[in-house]
Formats: sequence, C-alpha cells, structure tokens
Amino acid sequence: MKRSYDLPSLGDLACFEATARHMSFKRASSELNVTPAAVSHRIKALELDLGQLLFERKYRGVELTEAGALLFVATQRGFSTISDCVSRLRHRQDRTGVSIAASTAVNGLWLTPRLAAFWGEHPDISISQVVQETGGSMGTDLSICYGDPGLEDDETRVLFKGKILALGTEKFSEKHDITDISDLRNAPLIHAQAGDQRWIGWTEWFDQLGSGPPIGPEYWLNNYMISVRAAEDHIGAVLGWQNLLEGYLETGRLMRLVPDEIDDLWPFYLRIHSGASANALLFADWLVDECALRAP
Repeated sequence: MKRSYDLPSLGDLACFEATARHMSFKRASSELNVTPAAVSHRIKALELDLGQLLFERKYRGVELTEAGALLFVATQRGFSTISDCVSRLRHRQDRTGVSIAASTAVNGLWLTPRLAAFWGEHPDISISQVVQETGGSMGTDLSICYGDPGLEDDETRVLFKGKILALGTEKFSEKHDITDISDLRNAPLIHAQAGDQRWIGWTEWFDQLGSGPPIGPEYWLNNYMISVRAAEDHIGAVLGWQNLLEGYLETGRLMRLVPDEIDDLWPFYLRIHSGASANALLFADWLVDECALRAP
C-alpha cells in the first residue's frame, strides 16, 4: 500500500528535532542515547532526502538554516500533538472512567466534597483526580482552571465567579480587634502565591475597595491550602473565594472579618479537552448543573 504521508524517516526527524532544540549534536546524542556520529549521519540523510541543508555547521556548534527553522516548527508541533495523544491514552486504560485535573485548592476545597453526590447518582463511573497547579492537560478528560476561558482552544464551561472575602477565625478577629477595613489593614495578612495563577492579592483587594495598601505584618506562602490552614491556626487573615470556602464558612472554621468584598475578575471554569469520553461530558454537565443549583 502506498504511504499516505510525504514524510522522511521518522527516526531522522526525531534526531533533527532533538538537535535543533539543543542546537548541539552532542547534547542531542546524549538525549537519544546514541553517538554524535549517529546523529550526524541521520541529519545528513535527512538533508539529502530534502535536497537542502538544515544546519549551518559552525566551529562552536550549529545554527538552523531558513529551511531548518521551518522544519523545526513543524516537527515540534507534530511531536507535541502526538505526545499529548499518547499521554491521554496512557492515562485512560478504562474509558468508562473520567479523569479531571485541578489545583490542590480546587481539588480539596471544591471538587472532592461534591464527588459523593455525583456517585450517588452515577455509582458506576470512576473518577480520577489529578493534582495539577499549572494549566497543562496531563492527558486528562477535563480540567478546572481559573482565568479567562476565552483564551482556550478547547470547549469551556463557566462553573462559578463569585465574591472574594477577607477571612479569619473568631479568635484572630478578637485578638486584633477587627471591626472594619482600617483595622484589617494593620492586622497580619497571609499572602498566597500559586505558580502561574493570577490570584487577586491583598493590595489589589484593598485598592478595589478604595482603601490604602496593607501595612501590617505579612506571611507569605506558595500553597493556597496551607494558607487556609494557617488562617485556621489564627496566624493571619486570608483572602477567600466564597464558593471555594463555603464549607469553612458554614461550619465556622473561618468567618468574614469585615463586610467588605469584591467581585472576582475571573471565573473558575471547566476545560473539556479534545477526545473527552462520553462519561466525561456527562460529569461536566453534572458539575455545571451543580453550580447552577448552588448559585445565589
């Protein structure tokens, strides 16, 4: 049967992509676990097949030619697409199950508490939760993200977009005599950083409320779950998404320190990755309906 794709040797392309990425025959050979001579031989074979040079050999390395740069972009895109597909296949041994990625905070504070209700309606569907702080797919069916869904190529569905509150314990409030926003500015505040997430910070929160910046002691953490735990331990006040921390508010583990609040700039949304299973789409619909039922 005639080959459908006009492609050179895939092995030659893999050698080329590694060499172009490292701009070095030696580093490419180390990655591919072959000799530099073997890499050089494959590159020459590829150049012969294409009828033009892909690299300019320099004394201290190599540089891509114009043809090489075009091929490098194409091979990276192609290998990236294949890699993503393979990753998804490896993570989906059971296609009746659903895999969903979310940050530690969203998994622990919002998603996990809802799974019992879902399984009450759909006891035969398995759910695999993946803790993932960045925006990649990790081969999952779904992922819960925070930001602008309009920037996504995949289908998205908004879950919630709520209020951001200043939260702490009753003991903390009494200790620092917090009755209004001016008292809060002077109190110890927990600043949560979360990788590439664009969380609202205390300075922005006060600014949107027309107040001056915070001037009290600062406590910095790079994990939101630990930040919430620190607030529970009376260390400081933490900014809280009302929808994420509704369980803490209902049980009194945390309380609103002041009545002031701001609207979140971005929603938490569901990203439905291409190739998501039928059960994943069912679960996505269920999550969206669950949010609509709990909406104020």
